[in-house]
Amino acid sequence: MTQEAPPQEQQKKKIFRTAMLASVVVVGMFGFAFALVPLYNLICDVTGINSLFTQEKRIRIDADDSQIDKSRLVKLEFDATINGDLDWEFQPTQRSATVHPGQMMQTTYLLKNNTDQVISTQSIPGVTPWQATEFIKKVECFCFETQTLQPGEAKEMGLTYVIDPDLPEQYSTVTLSYTIMNLDRSSIVNGGQNDAAKVAELNK
Repeated sequence: MTQEAPPQEQQKKKIFRTAMLASVVVVGMFGFAFALVPLYNLICDVTGINSLFTQEKRIRIDADDSQIDKSRLVKLEFDATINGDLDWEFQPTQRSATVHPGQMMQTTYLLKNNTDQVISTQSIPGVTPWQATEFIKKVECFCFETQTLQPGEAKEMGLTYVIDPDLPEQYSTVTLSYTIMNLDRSSIVNGGQNDAAKVAELNK
């Protein structure tokens, strides 16, 4: 028959096991907290939640001339389309540019409101071929914000861009196009142009 340990010895064993368990928990919590730091940085970097960090990193990359691939040139073509039958003028001020990947470049688009009404517009970018989309980096772009023009007003809108040096060499010509649309579709009716066909076309 097995002889039970004295109560005092059993109590010491319980205290020892409790102390060991507490030590493991403390070490585990410390390790988890330590791991959260790089995990947090990774999430912020991927999602852009930490905008200050993301912005600082982007500035450092954009200002680094070593990113420029001077061994190759890419032709970037610019295009513009107006969504709907609207009395506007919208066009790039230059039709194309030949640039080194990694080289920061600037260009402008011209928008003119030929109507007698205030217009609010939004420009939607598109890239052809679509495989090159992720390699066209827009640093500053008029498409980031709504553009409002008074009747008869013309505006030259800026675009600052960089072609990523990682753009596959098979894409030597890329087209960057913008489609501009009217955010206030009811203005057609308010302006007296209540043609049902035109309203239906704009609302497609």
